[in-house]
Parts: sequence; structure tokens; C-alpha cells
Amino acid sequence: MPTDASGFTLGIEEEYLIVDAQTRELDSAAARILPRAQRTLGEQIQPELQLSQIESVSPVCQTLAEVRQSLIQQRRSLIDATAALGKHIAAAATHPFSHWNNQQVHPKERYQSLLREFRQLAREQGIQGCHVHVGLSDPALSHAVFNRVRVWLAPLLALSANSPFWLGEDTGYSSFRTEIWMRWPLSGPPPTFASLEEYRELVQSLVAVKGIEDATKIYWDLRLSERYPTIEFRVADICLTIDEAVMIAGLARALVRTCYEQALQDTPIPAVHQELLRAAHWRAARYGLENELVDVNDRQVIPAHELVERLLTFVRPALEAEGDWDEVSAQVQQVLQQGNGASRQRAVYQTTGDMQAVVDYIISETARGIV
Repeated sequence: MPTDASGFTLGIEEEYLIVDAQTRELDSAAARILPRAQRTLGEQIQPELQLSQIESVSPVCQTLAEVRQSLIQQRRSLIDATAALGKHIAAAATHPFSHWNNQQVHPKERYQSLLREFRQLAREQGIQGCHVHVGLSDPALSHAVFNRVRVWLAPLLALSANSPFWLGEDTGYSSFRTEIWMRWPLSGPPPTFASLEEYRELVQSLVAVKGIEDATKIYWDLRLSERYPTIEFRVADICLTIDEAVMIAGLARALVRTCYEQALQDTPIPAVHQELLRAAHWRAARYGLENELVDVNDRQVIPAHELVERLLTFVRPALEAEGDWDEVSAQVQQVLQQGNGASRQRAVYQTTGDMQAVVDYIISETARGIV
């Protein structure tokens, strides 16, 4: 069993909005921004589905300090590249008021093929997530870890929820990104698998019946990466701040480490139906941290802060083993006290009544901690 941080590496991907500095509207400027940002960070900066989006991809990290430094460098590079063109990047999972109908799909063939296949879903796909890869050096246990991690995704969603507005309206959701994303095939909470072979057989069957083109088109909130020896968390909205993104990365790694140790000990896998997980994810997307959430293990609703505390208790030994407990637990408590990104965006709008002010706040929070 790995006994140090090197056994559970980390990688993080963040998707950002590009907005015009004057109008605060989405701006399809990715093709001009990308080469500027890549001068300093190369392939760490990549295109996304729409030209009003851009993505950063960290190198493999051993520690949360490395994750933080990577995010600082990437956000700084993107801020500098966009500023030179009169633009900003904004770390929100939806734009508060710009319309999807005014956005352009990237000309790259991968994205054009998505547009041809998924049509309207691809046209409306102006949403941004935070994906965390956690390395697992023992692939034989990957499905067993996967089966145990899946029941803890909802509190990660509640903590990261950062998309309350859509097309100029308050949606009533904390993560409306989740609801937009759930329309795609093979999205949402994953099922369980009796073996790694069963997982691979399902992927092969889905490709054979043209349900998906390849394994990278599986869009569950948790999946086994086809490109890397990792478990990929896809449930989180992009976080407003670097601190929150580091928090989500730390919690994800602690979950994988905890569930890996349970798998080694052959601890029983929670028998939680996929539909119960869907209900839990819906409540997390709807209410964030401001109402009751579903504890799928006990099959009851409890206050959101209590479910988050149960998550912290579950992963505390792993966080302590990685040396991450103080940093991660302190940031979790701060989010519980000050609200997630959705709550803070709403507070700005309730104070100002101005969606442009909300965008300005998002831009400011995106840059927090960089200087």
C-alpha cells in the first residue's frame, strides 16, 4: 500500500469563460488568446468546445502545494493573455447573462464532430467544470475504489457549486451547470461494476452500438481515465478561487486513498442504487450548502453542513497522512461559513441588482491569490 503522497498523484483541469472587458459578455476570442498563453505554458493551455471557453491542464502533481502553484501560473498566464486583448477570464460554471446562441463552436475536428453528433446540446454547452485526476498505481483495484468513491460525490458538488445564473435569470439552482450537463448521454452518477473487466466490456459494448465514439465520451461524474492511470472526478463546477480548487483536489485525493485502503481490507461496498445517487446529486445541484442533502449511506436527508462534516470525518486519516488536513479542513470551514461560489454570486446580485457586477466579482475572485 502506498504510504506517501507520491502514490496518489494529482492533476487538475479548469475550464474558464472568456469575457469582454467592456460589455462583460462572452467573447469568442480563444483562437487569439491560446497562442499568447501557450508562449509561457505550452500545452497546459488548451482550447475547449466553444471559442468563448479555454482550458488549463496541470502537470502531474505530488502535493497540494504543487497543485496551487500550477493553478497560480495558469490563471496568471491566462489573465495576462486575455488582458492584452481587452478580455478577461472568469471562473464560473455558467455565464450570468450571455446567450449560448451567440457563441461559436471551435473549428477543431473533435469539437465539430461533437456538434454534428449532439447538435443542440453542443450548441448550448457553455458550461465550465473542474476535473481532478487522482493517480492509482494498482489498476486491479480501480473498480473497487471507484465503487466506494461514487457515494461521496454529492458533497463535493455542493461545496463547488458555482452556477446560479443562466441567460440573465436566477435559476434557483446552486449548480445549474449540473442540470445542463445531465442532458448528455452517459452523464451523472456512475453505476457500480463487479470487476474492471465488466467496466471495459460496457465501454466496448457502447462503442459497438454507437452509443459513444470512444471511451473518452463517457461523461459520468466519476470515471476511469482511458488516457492515464487515474480516477477522474468530473462532478465539480469550476471554483471561483484557487483556494477552493485546491480544496476539491485535496478531498478527491483523500477519497481515493481512503477507498483504496478499504478495498485492500475488502470492506463491504456500499449498496447504493444509481437512482438514489441521482437524487442526491440533484439536491446538491439545487440547494448547494443551503438546505438538506442526501446521505446515501443512511438513506436520509440531513443538513448540508452535517453531510460535509461526515465527509471530512471519513477522509481525515487520509488527509492527515498526506499532510493536507489543516489546509483542506480550514478551507472547507470557510466555504461553510461564507458560502460556495453560487451563494456569493447571488449575494452580489442581491446587493447590486446588476448582472455585470456579478461578472466583475467573478473576474476578481478568479484572480484572488495570484499576486
